[in-house]
Amino acid sequence: MIDINSLSVQFTGENLFENVNLKILPNDKIALVGSNGTGKSTFLKMLSGKQSQENGTISFKKGLKIGYLPQELISVNNHTIFEDVRNSLTQIIEIDERDKLLQAKLNRLPSSGNEHDEIIKQIGNLNHLKEEIGYYEINSTIEKILMGLGFSKDQFDNATSQLSGGWQMRVELAKILSSNNDIILLDEPTNHLDIDSLQWLVKFLKSYKGAIILVSHDRYFVNNICTKTLEIYNKNVTFYKGSYNDYLNFKEERAEKLKLDYAEQQKQIKQTEQFIERFRYKATKAKQVQSRIKQLEKIERIELVETENKINFHFFDTNPSGVIPLKLNNVSKAYGNLSVLENINLDIERGEKIALVGPNGAGKTTLSKILSKRLEATSGNVELGYNTLISFYAQDVVDNLNLENDIITELYESDSENTIGQLRTLLGAFLFNGDDVFKKIKVLSGGEKSRVGLAKVLLTKANTIILDEPTNHLDYDSKRILQNALGKFDGTLIIVSHDVDFLKPIVSKVIEVRNKTLKTYYGGIDYYLVKREESDFSEINENKNDDFSGKISRKDQKRFEAEKRQKFHKATKEIKTKITQCEIEIDKLESSKTSLELDMMNEKVYSNPMLAKQNKIEYDKVKFELERQYEIWTNYSEELEKITIELEQID
Repeated sequence: MIDINSLSVQFTGENLFENVNLKILPNDKIALVGSNGTGKSTFLKMLSGKQSQENGTISFKKGLKIGYLPQELISVNNHTIFEDVRNSLTQIIEIDERDKLLQAKLNRLPSSGNEHDEIIKQIGNLNHLKEEIGYYEINSTIEKILMGLGFSKDQFDNATSQLSGGWQMRVELAKILSSNNDIILLDEPTNHLDIDSLQWLVKFLKSYKGAIILVSHDRYFVNNICTKTLEIYNKNVTFYKGSYNDYLNFKEERAEKLKLDYAEQQKQIKQTEQFIERFRYKATKAKQVQSRIKQLEKIERIELVETENKINFHFFDTNPSGVIPLKLNNVSKAYGNLSVLENINLDIERGEKIALVGPNGAGKTTLSKILSKRLEATSGNVELGYNTLISFYAQDVVDNLNLENDIITELYESDSENTIGQLRTLLGAFLFNGDDVFKKIKVLSGGEKSRVGLAKVLLTKANTIILDEPTNHLDYDSKRILQNALGKFDGTLIIVSHDVDFLKPIVSKVIEVRNKTLKTYYGGIDYYLVKREESDFSEINENKNDDFSGKISRKDQKRFEAEKRQKFHKATKEIKTKITQCEIEIDKLESSKTSLELDMMNEKVYSNPMLAKQNKIEYDKVKFELERQYEIWTNYSEELEKITIELEQID
């Protein structure tokens, strides 16, 4: 379908990749991966024809239809949303124009004669073409796609130009999905989606008949769609068969091998340097010394890139909050006549790890700002519990950065307890390396400013953290670092996010914001997705058109139950792992508690006020953490019991 031969691309005099040879086949589902700046977007632009290659060739099958979604919106028009999508379908518009032309000619002709018969024949041919390409279903297809991407029917007649940038990108995505392309190229398609539209897009692309090449840092999204990985690494472009997870496993193995190769090379270099130093001034060894010097010069030295496993970030120890750090009492919020939240009552318990999910525009960000006291409720009140200290991150946090500071100074002013080296390590996790840390805030892009703001949040001494879409500007490694750090945070955590893979190991409770109210799911994100799919399935069954039987087919019912069973088993496995981890931690804490209690009875301790005080502080800390771990263990156990009961009902 697409043949690439001897392709090389340069940027500012440096090769991004060179001598690339590969074939893209029909129905390929490919994840295009590589570090930031390796040329992923450039590669997609060349495949789409938006950028020409300097060396090599890209050959396309004759008549190949390509759809391309860039990261940034190029232009918008004043058409309505529905018109905008339909007008992008070139073949449909050509048929419409041809139909109008033929009908106009027919109306001018007498009702009989050769010319009349010829026009009738052409109209018949055109109608046959309409049947072939699904012309009569196209409006229905557009409607389904727009609704899948989060638009309601009453929005279809709104102008695209009046939408926010994120919603305009959804319109662009709808154009591509409606076009029946042979291959679609998607550059970060999930950036502006909520969890509902993300789930819909996953299902749509899994059943898509054409080929797909996508760039995305959303591991869940990529794993559910792609069966091949195309990696840009060290100026090479290489195919790997299997899921994205398979590729990541290979990547880890490669990194380990590289470490071994590096160690061996360093050993050889050291031996060679020692030989040179030892015999440099011996005339009888002059030729051998020169030979070894040339060997050193020719060696292509292996460079090790610091990986996420080397970057460990830990939050400061914080004073715990009260049992209920946050409480909402009959909270409502409206913007003018637009009501967003109504009569919300919510208790957040200490140590909870919560995901806030729901459709875009449902009020997740509004709720997070009300919880963090950044936004006043229209009615009702927010109670902060004893000793509650909140740190809040949202996209607009960049407004509070000092534009005249450089990056490292901005962090140092926020927290001077860390050394410059420690701050540089943290910034490296957020893609600021080397001299990047000395860039002024005012010259950074919006995404870079957001990453600085997020790094500042991680320096917090707060016991309650609220994050609104923290992963939007992070690559895979940065997300893992943030994920690991948040997983170790022992305070209360509330995250607004649609990134399923990011949320999985962190949250144990999901609160859905929908239709001005909240619904709580006492389980992780997998449990929530199963329950949502179950709810959607029931709605489809209830709302089937009268043209159909009114029931889901037995085949579909079995498929749904099998998928549900699989997801429940997966969720069960994850919960059992978490329960085991809790039990290990409880055993350690019980041992520490017993040891500290014995110390309390030791005369050397209780007779020394300083030692006794220190022992009491440590004992209280261990006791508090032990109670928290028991509470977490109880929640997971109850969650496991619920899922087990539901599994038994399916079986």
